[in-house]
Amino acid sequence: MSQMIRAAFISALGQDPVIRDVPPPVARPDQVLLRIGAAALNFADLLKAKGQYQEPADPPFVPGLEGAGTVLSAPAGSGLVPGTRVVVSAPGTMSQVMAVDPGAVQAIPDAMTLEQAAGFQVAYGTSHLALAGRGALQAGQTLVVLGAAGGVGLTAVQIGAAMGARVIGIARGADKVEVVRQAGASDVIDSATCPDLRAALRDLGGADVVYDPVGAEPGEAAFRALRPGGRFLVIGFAGGRPPVLPLNHALVKNIAIHGFYWGGYRGLDPQALRDSIDALFDLFRAGRLDPVAGATLPLDDLAQGYVMLRERRSVGKVVITL
Repeated sequence: MSQMIRAAFISALGQDPVIRDVPPPVARPDQVLLRIGAAALNFADLLKAKGQYQEPADPPFVPGLEGAGTVLSAPAGSGLVPGTRVVVSAPGTMSQVMAVDPGAVQAIPDAMTLEQAAGFQVAYGTSHLALAGRGALQAGQTLVVLGAAGGVGLTAVQIGAAMGARVIGIARGADKVEVVRQAGASDVIDSATCPDLRAALRDLGGADVVYDPVGAEPGEAAFRALRPGGRFLVIGFAGGRPPVLPLNHALVKNIAIHGFYWGGYRGLDPQALRDSIDALFDLFRAGRLDPVAGATLPLDDLAQGYVMLRERRSVGKVVITL
């Protein structure tokens, strides 16, 4: 491949991405070469662009942490052949072509579009592994999802419902509340009109598991609505800061607090990641999951996607087509 390709770059920390024409990467003999068709934006991309992500990168760098595309070439024994449609989890997906290790890619179901697949791994993988693993969510239990209309929160609603839990979704605004209800929430709370989230959750019977990608005051309120023996899943801090949790409550009520970082499982337990994605693909094939893209934008409008994410204007994932 000799022609130039297009890729996004973060040229300086604190700046939005710019698009450049660059030579394509050359894959090592042990790498897979991919033609990326779509990539998804995550809140982590905003943090990384500001130098605040737990896995920092020095500019200039290509943004994007997940995507989907087609195999151009693959090493023998990888189980991949040219033309295979795959998801990829690796830094640098906002590029039309990228080279990655075989362990970073996984074949996708025939019925799944590249746009659906692009934002599937991190959001659905986070929710599935957190809820089924650390959260030990069981059918009939009550799951509270904060930021339920966001890219990650919406997947927690769908997966919790698919696991047989009663799901209470928290979102801001009537439009987002309706999306959460349609995703499978049994009850919804509009945080824009709810003066006391803890009281509202207690009125609904409390929670066995809280899924918190927001932090700050909503996380603190939901924590206080947990039942004895409950589990609090720390997913992220879209609200701007971690929640301040009263550990005396955790002690007295035997509440478990679990931090969960999906990317960390690449080193901690990579097989658990692959098994989780396989289980999610099975749910997709069975029609029990419906990936929702909040917006689909061309690569030239990537900076607009950053603004949408920053201002929380998207419902579901923002997907970039390449």
